Amino acid sequence: MRIKFVSIIRSVGIIFFLGITTTKAHHSFAAEFDANQPVNFTGTVTRMQWTNPHAWIHVDVTQSDGTVESWAIEAGTVNVLFRRGFTKDSLQPGTEIVVDGYRAKDGSNRANGRELSFPDGRTLFLYSPGTGAPSERP
Repeated sequence: MRIKFVSIIRSVGIIFFLGITTTKAHHSFAAEFDANQPVNFTGTVTRMQWTNPHAWIHVDVTQSDGTVESWAIEAGTVNVLFRRGFTKDSLQPGTEIVVDGYRAKDGSNRANGRELSFPDGRTLFLYSPGTGAPSERP
């Protein structure tokens, strides 16, 4: 019986350890985004995904020729965004925002958000320190 108990405890320990190392694994900014490709555009929020490890803001951006591009903006973690003043009501569909960030290396319409601004002048900081994202514009 004692051997069975020790075996169970060992198995639980291994599973716990693997869980910790897996959750610590996190992509760096430089793996997906390019600090030399800053983006700044005005768009309309279509939806907000409150997911971990990063929240995503989806916006439609109307181009000068009238076409609309859909963009996905990676933000910080949900917990960090809440501490910075975001609420679940901050970015409702239809909200117009100005996005400042860095484009994805693969050229897709994805960006790592640095900050966003509202028409009334309010600004919310999106960037996640510690991921390697530039804290200042080059």
